[in-house]
Amino acid sequence: MKEAKRRLDEELWTEVRANQAYADYRARGRMKDGRRFGRPPDPYRPPDTPEGRVNVTDPDSRVVKGLRGWMQGYNGQAVVNEQQVILAAEVETVGADFGHLEPMLDAAQRELAAAGVTDTPEVLLADAGYWHGEQMQRIVDRGIQVLIPPDTSRRRTTRRNWDGGHYDFMRRVLATDRGGGLYRRRQPMVESVFAQMKFNRGLDRFRRRGREAVRAEWRLITATHNLLKLHR
Repeated sequence: MKEAKRRLDEELWTEVRANQAYADYRARGRMKDGRRFGRPPDPYRPPDTPEGRVNVTDPDSRVVKGLRGWMQGYNGQAVVNEQQVILAAEVETVGADFGHLEPMLDAAQRELAAAGVTDTPEVLLADAGYWHGEQMQRIVDRGIQVLIPPDTSRRRTTRRNWDGGHYDFMRRVLATDRGGGLYRRRQPMVESVFAQMKFNRGLDRFRRRGREAVRAEWRLITATHNLLKLHR
């Protein structure tokens, strides 16, 4: 309970500082064309007590969205190669995959370097949830081709304001024989790994509490997956 209260107070303190920084920016900052901003934002009055909620059983966990709706838990991330061997496994406390592209690539390359593998990955495949323009550009600058569709497979139209520039360029790349052929390998390469662990092996939930403990459990699960894969 004390830890839960500490985290709520910390979140409120962060919110107050962020709002004060935004108010100062609006008061002194300028737009791209050099003009000052118009009317200053309404003054922010922080609540007397934190308004958020923390799970007192496992304060590290968050409410994340899964295949069966919202749940209290973690977001297990994994990087696999063409042989469905897991190269990196991490646990995040946010449900969305946005922002995890570059950190997971970094984790995979650290693991490869530790294993004595010096080859650089040539192509990085990920689904639309990982689209992050700045991270994608930095990865391309490292000499790695990135193939991520800007639209999910369930959408029949493009996302609002996701037209032109890099969005249309990526759509054209994925429409080519090479680009489309490479990306079609993503789903059987990684989705079947998660299906194998969650459905065939019955590992559909974490048994431990706390991010470090869950991370250790997730790595044990992925390590045994690799052992079974290499054994065959």
